[in-house]
Amino acid sequence: MEQTLQALGGILLKSIPTIVFLIILHFYLKAVLFGPLDRILKQRRELTEGARKVAQDSLAAAARKADEYEAKLRDARAVVYKEQEEMRKRWLEEQGDEVAQARTRMEASVKTAREALAADAAAAQASLKDASSALADQIAETVLGRRSA
Repeated sequence: MEQTLQALGGILLKSIPTIVFLIILHFYLKAVLFGPLDRILKQRRELTEGARKVAQDSLAAAARKADEYEAKLRDARAVVYKEQEEMRKRWLEEQGDEVAQARTRMEASVKTAREALAADAAAAQASLKDASSALADQIAETVLGRRSA
């Protein structure tokens, strides 16, 4: 057993330079390779998160502008619809006025035509009255003139 311990001690004694070399290699790789790699990865992560934040801010700004655009578009449509409604009302009023004026003109024309018709009827009646009197006189003369002959 003692021999085994001596052999083990010899192996440990021979492995000290390897252990020291591994420790030095560890610190060297940590300083030269892993330190800069960690810094680059950290910087990359920060840039990625920054880009994501910028993208989110841009999306939020675009959404706000889209909302503003929609609101302005709704307002403009409301103004146009209001103007159209006012114009339609004005046209209806003008049309109603024109219909009323046309009705007034037609009533006056009908009244004038009735008066002219009544005057023509009165003149025709007077003419018929005169003609019937003259005809009655002629008939009387003819009838009386034949009897006397």
